[in-house]
Amino acid sequence: MSNNNEQSSKGMARFLNFIERAGNKLPEPFMLFVYLAGFTILFSWVVSLFGVTVEEPGTGEEVAIQSLVSGEGLEYILTSMLDNFTGFAPLGLVLAMMLGIGLADKVGLLETAIKSTILKAPKSLITYAVIFVGILGNLASDAAFVIVPPLAAMVFYTIGRHPLAGLAAGFAGVGSGFTANIIIAGTDALLSGISTEVMESIGSDIVVTPVDNWYFMIVSVVILSITGALVTEKIIEPRLGKYEGKGSENELEASTTLEKKGFKNAVISGLVFIVILIIALAWPGSALRNEEGGIIPSTFLDGIVPIILFFFITIGITYGVTVKKIESTRDISGFMSEAMKDMSGFIVLIFAAAQFIAYFDWTNIGTWVAVSGANALEAMNMTGLPVVVGFSMLTALMNLLIFSGSAQWALEAPIFLQMFYLLDYHPAFIQAAYRIADSSTNIITPMNPYIIVVLAFMREYNKKAGLGTLISLMLPYSIIFFLIWVVLLIAFALLGIPFGPGVDMYINQ
Repeated sequence: MSNNNEQSSKGMARFLNFIERAGNKLPEPFMLFVYLAGFTILFSWVVSLFGVTVEEPGTGEEVAIQSLVSGEGLEYILTSMLDNFTGFAPLGLVLAMMLGIGLADKVGLLETAIKSTILKAPKSLITYAVIFVGILGNLASDAAFVIVPPLAAMVFYTIGRHPLAGLAAGFAGVGSGFTANIIIAGTDALLSGISTEVMESIGSDIVVTPVDNWYFMIVSVVILSITGALVTEKIIEPRLGKYEGKGSENELEASTTLEKKGFKNAVISGLVFIVILIIALAWPGSALRNEEGGIIPSTFLDGIVPIILFFFITIGITYGVTVKKIESTRDISGFMSEAMKDMSGFIVLIFAAAQFIAYFDWTNIGTWVAVSGANALEAMNMTGLPVVVGFSMLTALMNLLIFSGSAQWALEAPIFLQMFYLLDYHPAFIQAAYRIADSSTNIITPMNPYIIVVLAFMREYNKKAGLGTLISLMLPYSIIFFLIWVVLLIAFALLGIPFGPGVDMYINQ
């Protein structure tokens, strides 16, 4: 048995090493996105020659593949280039977040925080904690992609473990576990709203609420936290080996009395910030809540990134002033400028990535591929759980082309919810099957703009790291998370465990 396990482990290592070598033979990320943009231009032209159209789900509108090799296409390329770059949502989010996080890092707060808290926790639980925090990070929306992976890498480095294993664990929790949580988040409201709208359009009175996948997602957090930790410790870390990078001694000097005082003051200021925020939320008629008094959706959730930014700036300044690293406002802008210098490579990459993603969207290629795949699966006329699993597998593949979970569900829901409704499946159950697939491949799709962010963080520890290095690290998480999640979905269905309050696999169960 041990020999079989050893051979299996070696086989997995050889496979991942092959993925890394093959991936790293690809051009540098900037040029890769340039080539992908060029391919999209040519492909859109070739497909358009055949007059390919697709009926857009929901609207019923006939959509044609638009060629970028045309007068209209040339006009779009030239007139949209700057807007594609400056309007690329992750660019502003990442740079804004790094103003706050970078300030906290440059004044030494993050290092002191790690020495004062995480390093005192049982080391055996740190991996589980990283995955768990990453999964819950979707409460901060996309900001979690910027916060969790680099901090996880720093934690692992500090305790003498390979920093890339920490970064991978953090990225897996945030990306592949994005849809799970122990409380209701914005994702629940967004997807359930689309599902309800589709059910209304086909004449059904079934309403999918934000809590209809709640029980399933609570269990998912626990299962994925354990799964992610085991993947990290049994597959990722053994393959990476011992970290021999700069400063690999991993020994940090004990915090000074002044640093401890600075950390204490930072914690106090952070708590004051949170208390003020809670009071603002609870205040009668608060502008942070919606008209019904809820927070899903609300100004609070829409403004979560600036709120987190101000939080990090508050605690960073408090710490910096206490330890005398910030003696004037000039020092604050200076530390922020240093943080922005570290993001210069990311900004260059984003310029090319933004063009490719915009071109892909404008041509309607993604819509065509997604709808064609959905129609093919529907044409198989299968019934039972196998077709639900097939639907999940198709969604996982489609997520490699369409990163936005809500956009992809808006395309798939009108087709599949009606199809499965005729088979008496509850739409919330099908929505859960969609969510597990959509999340699982988030960390390996080139359409994920944050994969560039994580690659930039990775190169702080391995200057030669390429997309192949990153994908080979994340592929085990993606595959195993998906498989485990499918098993959990089937277990809930067969055992009759409700996916949410009053929600089972079938409508009339």
